[in-house]
Amino acid sequence: MDGFINWMEVDMIIRLLIAVALGAVIGFEREIEHKPAGLRTYIFVSMGACLFTISSFYLLKDNNIGSFDATRIAAGIVTGISFIGAGSIIATKGNIMGITTAASLWVTAAIGLMIGFGSYLLPVIATIITFIILRLGRVKKKLKLG
Repeated sequence: MDGFINWMEVDMIIRLLIAVALGAVIGFEREIEHKPAGLRTYIFVSMGACLFTISSFYLLKDNNIGSFDATRIAAGIVTGISFIGAGSIIATKGNIMGITTAASLWVTAAIGLMIGFGSYLLPVIATIITFIILRLGRVKKKLKLG
């Protein structure tokens, strides 16, 4: 039975599920606030970053490692998420909206990337901090209105 289970794949599945869960925490906050990028978007960003990281660092053949710079994938994640974030920013008549969405998408990609590396504590703490910061923004708005 030991040959049936590939523990490396099990570890990758666990990483993927953790990335989905952490993306969902941030996405849930955005969803309940009715933001354009919600639960599914944040899950996909975190999961995608995790998958790209896993594929770039763990699915290479040993003989290809010296001829391939795996960090290019991480740089591509940052660039791609920056593009998505820029698309979420709307500027009209001096009013700029969507910067928090862009920034939180960027952080969520970093969280997924870290999970893909196999780091768990730092991304969990980053998720908690991100969630708290997003919630504090809501409290601040309610205090101004009340």
